[in-house]
Amino acid sequence: MSSEVVGNRTPVVDITLGREEPEKVLEMGAEKKNAASQKWLHKFCLCCRRKDRDDTEHVLSVRAVDLLKSKHGVNRQEHHTDRYRSDQLIIRRGQPFQMWIEFSRPFDPKTDKLHLELKLGPNPLLSNGTLVIVPSIDDLHNNCWETKITEKKEKKIKLSINSPPTAAIGRYQLTVVTQSPSGKTNSPHNPDNDIIILFNPWCEDDAVYMDSEEERNEYVLNDVGRIYYGTDLQIGVRTWNFGQFADGILAACLFALERSQTPASDLGDPVIIARVVSAMVNGPDDNGVLEGNWSGDYSDGTSPTSWSGSVEILKQFHKSGGTPVKYGQCWVFSGVTTTVLRCLGIPSRSITNFSSAHDTDVSMTIDVYLDENLQPINELNNDSIWNFHVWNEAWMSRPDLPAGMGGWQVVDATPQETSQGTYRCGPTSVEAVRNGQVYLKYDTPFVFAEVNSDKIYWQRNAEGTFSQIQCEKKLVGHCISTKAVGSDRREDITNIYKYPEGSEEERNAVETASRYGSKPDTYPSAVANDITIEITMEGEGPKMGEDADLSITLKNTSSEIRSVSLYSEAAVMYYTGVHKATVQKDDIQIELKANEVKTLEWTLPYQQYRDQLVDHAALMLTLSGRVSQTRQILVTQHNFRLRTPDIIIAPVGSAVVGKEMEAKLTFNNPLQHVLKNVKLRIEGLGLQSAQEIVYGDVASLAPVTITVKFVPTLAGPRKLLASLDCQQLTQVHGVADIVVKEN
Repeated sequence: MSSEVVGNRTPVVDITLGREEPEKVLEMGAEKKNAASQKWLHKFCLCCRRKDRDDTEHVLSVRAVDLLKSKHGVNRQEHHTDRYRSDQLIIRRGQPFQMWIEFSRPFDPKTDKLHLELKLGPNPLLSNGTLVIVPSIDDLHNNCWETKITEKKEKKIKLSINSPPTAAIGRYQLTVVTQSPSGKTNSPHNPDNDIIILFNPWCEDDAVYMDSEEERNEYVLNDVGRIYYGTDLQIGVRTWNFGQFADGILAACLFALERSQTPASDLGDPVIIARVVSAMVNGPDDNGVLEGNWSGDYSDGTSPTSWSGSVEILKQFHKSGGTPVKYGQCWVFSGVTTTVLRCLGIPSRSITNFSSAHDTDVSMTIDVYLDENLQPINELNNDSIWNFHVWNEAWMSRPDLPAGMGGWQVVDATPQETSQGTYRCGPTSVEAVRNGQVYLKYDTPFVFAEVNSDKIYWQRNAEGTFSQIQCEKKLVGHCISTKAVGSDRREDITNIYKYPEGSEEERNAVETASRYGSKPDTYPSAVANDITIEITMEGEGPKMGEDADLSITLKNTSSEIRSVSLYSEAAVMYYTGVHKATVQKDDIQIELKANEVKTLEWTLPYQQYRDQLVDHAALMLTLSGRVSQTRQILVTQHNFRLRTPDIIIAPVGSAVVGKEMEAKLTFNNPLQHVLKNVKLRIEGLGLQSAQEIVYGDVASLAPVTITVKFVPTLAGPRKLLASLDCQQLTQVHGVADIVVKEN
């Protein structure tokens, strides 16, 4: 170090700033001068710089993290997450997973320590389990967060990590924290190392555990299903692409879950998650995934009957940043709910209830009010019976309910009534519904009424009060259906919702439920019942474009003559049971001899209904009347639909991954008028992404043939779906099974 004489002083090099500032240096105190000198020595002294380099080399820092996250890797295989189309590590809680960590030098267990930190949500806290410290221990104990070194290789170590079976689900940020004699380091956050944790139906200690491998394959891993519609006498079925493993779907489900603003500490409870999902799939009050529309006008969106799967809906919702997709009805809400629940790891299935009641006043009955002339009082008739309604069941234990209430729980995302101020329903224990235990949460009264309420007819008296004139006990909750495990067969599960109709157990459940309703004194003494009336139809019922023929059978069980004045009214209905238009009325006078059975043929001509039909081609015949000799009241209703043709899909040639193939689609217009602006939608997981084909007009009674080309991307059994949409004709669809071979 050199210096120059300036006047009578020798200047000093300012080692803090690296330049000569004599006046400033002279003003520095002894302590500051010493600190500045130390900094300078570390910067310029070769010995100090060598020591710093040695210390740095001894600090244990993370160079790389390998989460073994490829779909063929050990984690994805063992955790049954290999089918997710995602680059993230996806694991299931309550089960060990593996990772490799590469350090700046070999790990020394005598002097080095490490732990992992996992952060969930925007404000992770230790107190609510969203900031997780995973300690490194010698022996794993399971059922808690912990990690163990299982292998060492040069600068790498392999960890086995346990998570508890109650861990919150979602996307966790991973940090590796190391401690060595030379200091502590934290690995920087790398989004590629985020870990997504899901529910685990394979883990016995998880609340969603399901002990049957066949059922897990069906209710968690199957990405294609069946949804039923129509009436109990004319059950229709359509194939639905749940697509829970498709590219972008897990991200969309987590996005929707995050938008629900559910506290991260609640994300480990499937009861809460199921309730959140039932709310977030619909859009009226929280801008959820789907906007419902039952108007028949879908010009600014997609017709509900046009959808064939959930993938396009969830992707559109995610891509838009959370704008509800237009439009859905009950089976669409259910299909999307199945996708979300299965994607998150909760076993789920879509359920269809035929003759499904909608009770609006928590009476557990469906009330029909008639005036003095037995005509409906429309402004009072708010209850209804839908031809069908589709909801979901989710499988889980219910520690919040009495023992025996676990298993299948009803979860309904269709926005019908609010629950605690939000459009949602469930989870409702199916076992509680069966026994009429409507005092158990959540929303059990509403679900009970859907499947087992009686239909009560009330007639207005002269002074304005109402008297009960008839009770129909077997109208609601028929042919409750779901896809069978391992096949496309329809499984009737009515018996898990209700005891056999008319049995003492079933009546006890009804009366138990009624006592907790808004009309606890509903059941009066029996009315006269020597005349019975029944509506029937032949075979699968009338076809679209033809006259609708039904039969009305009256039976006199008395030994005397009976005179019946019968009034009939045919109406076009929305499948929800909402009246659209009356298309035919008749008055009929009938004489019945003692013990006589008489059958009347009833016909609704095609020309009467052709211009009035709405979605699902649903109609209802209402019969009401009076027996003059006994004043017995006769009232009954019969829902039916007009059957629509299928789209026939015929694959052409061999199906091989990566090679173009064809399929021929054929359809016949069943109507005697032109179908306007016909569109077809084609899709199939592993075959063809959703594609819309604008066909145009189809002439009266004319055939349609379309050939589509596509390139299969996945081997194995696949399904190609097609649906047709136009204003005059809905619920037209088809499916073809295609087995794709590897190239």
